[in-house]
Amino acid sequence: MNISPKERFLDICHFKRPGDLCMLSSGINVFREHRLGKWVEQGAPKEIITPGFLRDYFQIQHIRWLYEISSGISPGVDWLGLEEAHPLTDLGHGITVKDGTATLSPIVPVVPAYEPSIISEDESTVTLMNVDGQTVKRLKGTLKTGWGMPMFLDWPVKDRATWNEHKKRLDPNTPERWPADWNAYVQEMNGKSEPLALGVGSFYGFLREWVGSERILYMFYDDPGLIEDMMEQMIYLETEGIERTLKDIKVQQATFWEDMCYKAGPLISPAMVRKFMMPRYKKITDLLHSYGVDVIYLDSDGNVEQLIPLWLEVGINFIWPFEVAAGNDVVAIRKKYGKDLIIGGAIDKRALIKGKEAIREEVMSKVPFLLEQGGYFPSVDHGVPPDVTFENYCYYINLMREVAGLEKLSFQ
Repeated sequence: MNISPKERFLDICHFKRPGDLCMLSSGINVFREHRLGKWVEQGAPKEIITPGFLRDYFQIQHIRWLYEISSGISPGVDWLGLEEAHPLTDLGHGITVKDGTATLSPIVPVVPAYEPSIISEDESTVTLMNVDGQTVKRLKGTLKTGWGMPMFLDWPVKDRATWNEHKKRLDPNTPERWPADWNAYVQEMNGKSEPLALGVGSFYGFLREWVGSERILYMFYDDPGLIEDMMEQMIYLETEGIERTLKDIKVQQATFWEDMCYKAGPLISPAMVRKFMMPRYKKITDLLHSYGVDVIYLDSDGNVEQLIPLWLEVGINFIWPFEVAAGNDVVAIRKKYGKDLIIGGAIDKRALIKGKEAIREEVMSKVPFLLEQGGYFPSVDHGVPPDVTFENYCYYINLMREVAGLEKLSFQ
């Protein structure tokens, strides 16, 4: 019996297809052309630099993000692996602007974007303002490669006055936030065969991107009223976006982006999450449920184990990427939460660098159990590092297929 990609995705989420291997495009979300170019040198077909070919080649299921709606997580099209052509504006030094998104800028829904500009440079670095109003310093060598974090120097929101100005860029009714021909867009999206995902915001990650990591944590104590105002604006932006979108488009997944943990646990205490964030999460998830969306995904790096029960309590039931280096034990987590939690990611990226023996040890230690339990979408636990060879990645893909009882792919 044939089953559509959307039905298959939802069936796995609902634990109806134990043993089914479905590797999602989120697991390849930070492949970059320069890295794939190295793979071509190592024997990969030259077409692999095209995202659609890449997914088909490795048999990876595409999730089609509604990136044209700037409501939540809105990464650039390269990050999403889309094929459409987009105009580029070159700022020099390998820095480009694409559809309002500067290369390697954050992923927050600021409309209109700040005007990106180069502030200064020296022999090895460039300091610039990105489209989200942050001042960052980057090593020149990372501008084209897309790998590595910048040094953050300044942020657009410092107090209530600067917040009031920034807030103007978070109006859900700004025309540029929406596709110009809504009816045509609705028809196109509803005609897609792959699962659709809508970004539905953030109550920590976005605020941190506007305020800064240290300042935001002090602000929860020193100016909780300002925090509340920021979060209420996010509620307004997201509820308006959800209602306008879901009355016309059927999506299979809603997506929060938080990145609110590090290797030892949350960056903000669970008590603060319960006080400030959980009531607002619940407003969003209740609205999503009213439109029949019950797969609610949250992307957070770091060790998330202390926050899982809080997220489940408010209806967030799909978490990615469960970074291994941060100490997430997904086998124990599956045993603890059973079918309440959909798991994505959890394959240690470092194993793919070390070689075939390490890859096999990593995969066999968890994937057979997790696949058999169901509700699992395996992927590398974030981006694929630039020093993973083509041979190792092919071995990883075929090992996953071996576990699932599928025929190996011929990588010619």
